[in-house]
Order: sequence, then C-alpha cells, then structure tokens
Amino acid sequence: MFVVIRFRVGSEEQAGFAERVRTAVAVLAEQKGFVSARVGRNVDDPELLALDLEFVNVGSYRRALSPYEVKMAAVPLLSEAIDEPTAYEDLLS
Repeated sequence: MFVVIRFRVGSEEQAGFAERVRTAVAVLAEQKGFVSARVGRNVDDPELLALDLEFVNVGSYRRALSPYEVKMAAVPLLSEAIDEPTAYEDLLS
C-alpha cells in the first residue's frame, strides 16, 4: 500500500521543511513493513509538496505511526499536512 501526504509550504520555509521531512522519513524507515519513501515538489505549484511512503500493508503503516520516536519526529510534521485521505491500496500489484 502507499501513502500520499501533501503539504502547502511557502518557498521561504522549504529548507526547514526538507530537514524535518528527512528526519521523519529516517524514523519511519526503521519501522517494520516500511518499503520506500520519496518527497517531491509539484511542477506547476512549487509550494505544493508531497511525501510518498510505501509500506507492505496498511497494518504496517498504522503500526509504524505508534512508536515513541515516530510520534516525536514524524507525527508533528504529518499533522501539518493538507487534510485529505492519504492511504491507498495499490490496484496494479
């Protein structure tokens, strides 16, 4: 399954955001079931950023959000995301 989390980040705040997202991805990458992560900037709207995460299954993703270190490093960042559904089932696999 994959997760697409979008953020609206002003150009002057993007350097700090990049550091925070690296930290968040680092702690998420240590969780069981983590597969991959990438971060991108929208080509038409440079203040729209996306964090794309892949986990083995939805249970792995949900469990990955539970450890203390994830709550400290990733959850504050994730709480700044655009409020929309984020978890998707891969229909091509």
